Amino acid sequence: MSIAKRIFQIAAGAAGVAVVGGAVDVARRRAVIARRGSGEHIELGSLHSPSHTVVAEDGVPLHVEIDEAEGGPEGAPTLVFVHGYALNLDCWHFQRAGYRGLIRAVYYDQRSHGRSGRSQAENATIEQLGVDLREVLAQVVPEGPVVLVGHSMGGMSIIALAEAHPELFGDRIVGVALMATTAGGLKPHHVLLPMLPKGFGGQMLSRTILGLSKGARMVEGVRRLSKDFAIVATDRFAFGSDVPGEYVKFVDQMLASTPFDVLAEFFPGFDSLDKFAVLNALDRIPTTILCGTADRLTSVGHSRKMHSLLPHSTLVECEGAGHMVIMERHIEVNKALDELIAAADEHWRDPAG
Repeated sequence: MSIAKRIFQIAAGAAGVAVVGGAVDVARRRAVIARRGSGEHIELGSLHSPSHTVVAEDGVPLHVEIDEAEGGPEGAPTLVFVHGYALNLDCWHFQRAGYRGLIRAVYYDQRSHGRSGRSQAENATIEQLGVDLREVLAQVVPEGPVVLVGHSMGGMSIIALAEAHPELFGDRIVGVALMATTAGGLKPHHVLLPMLPKGFGGQMLSRTILGLSKGARMVEGVRRLSKDFAIVATDRFAFGSDVPGEYVKFVDQMLASTPFDVLAEFFPGFDSLDKFAVLNALDRIPTTILCGTADRLTSVGHSRKMHSLLPHSTLVECEGAGHMVIMERHIEVNKALDELIAAADEHWRDPAG
């Protein structure tokens, strides 16, 4: 066992992860921060950097923020965080707090979400999100190794990129984290249910789904009148345990700020998603698949299936955590990312090792 490997095991508690060079220091410093619960005493959604604009191929402006490393190890990978459906880049609060200044990290709002521009309805697809991710890489990470981190729809975006550009995985992209996500087989109404107002169940839910784009204004009005229901639904469907109330309010605010017609435009893509065959592109690089066992939206079974198709991947199951595992179990999530970064760094420096 190398000295570097022993140091990392002691510092980060990671068994069997070999690291070299500067990755040891990054992992050590990150593990210390994670144990302190970094971000818990920082106002949710308050971490920002000067904004950049990446113009997508169809002209949609994408809001991007970059946290630069402060004297970090030379050649360390850039982290690119890709958020999920009805959220925005602020959802990565605890990851941002943990890695801020230690390693270069890119955060951006998906099209029609957060501070990014609105998409044409015909381009509100998972495939287009993969194209957008490629453009973000081209414009703000034009060189050097990259680790992609996707949550929910963000994970699907990464898989869509792998479908369109498998050659990037193992070359520029040296590590991937897929969190609370799937490559297909999703029951779409499970995704939408937390955003629907009280009373939209059963047949009414089905009719609403079919007429979402036409009834968006009406649904927006009902949403505003159902704030108490929305908070309860967010708590039930986003989290698996009793998290602090500010977590629930924070997620609910992100959901509420996403126009309902945007939800409607992206909604059909979940029903047709079937990209399990694409996952083999990820088998050549370190890949971490992480999910809460109490996830009501993308159940842990999806993660287990992806892991079975990627025998060299690492599966992390957070017992009792829900869909917003990146907040609910942020210490476990950041620890898993520590180990992924170390493995990705080694893979990039010594692909044959």
